[in-house]
Amino acid sequence: MTLRLHATPQEVMRAVEALQDYARAHKVPDKTAFGLALALEECGSNVVNHALRHDPQQTFQVRIGHTGAELFVELRDPGTEFDPTSARGKKPLAGEDDLPGGWGIDLALRYADEVRYQRDAGENVLRLTKRLQPQPQ
Repeated sequence: MTLRLHATPQEVMRAVEALQDYARAHKVPDKTAFGLALALEECGSNVVNHALRHDPQQTFQVRIGHTGAELFVELRDPGTEFDPTSARGKKPLAGEDDLPGGWGIDLALRYADEVRYQRDAGENVLRLTKRLQPQPQ
């Protein structure tokens, strides 16, 4: 499933809902779907806020799929080259004077089994993968 989305928070939530529907249709456990949906929301928000600078005329793509053993979400945007996997390391506890944000990639790393970045054809491509446990018969 591929979605072409405008750079708005509403479109990020549309992608999250599509992932949740996809997961239900493919009998992905709720806990697995929740974690990957949270990672998608955080990473999608980063695309909207930083790569595309809240410009609703700009678009990005979200691809959702599975291989049977893995569920994946791939975000593709035409923003300035940025590898979020190299920008880890938010403090584990936020202080009162900390600005909000900065937790997206840490959440993605927590809820996805693999987070890969590449630059392809002038676009940022971030792939979040979650291994699926075999369900009891």
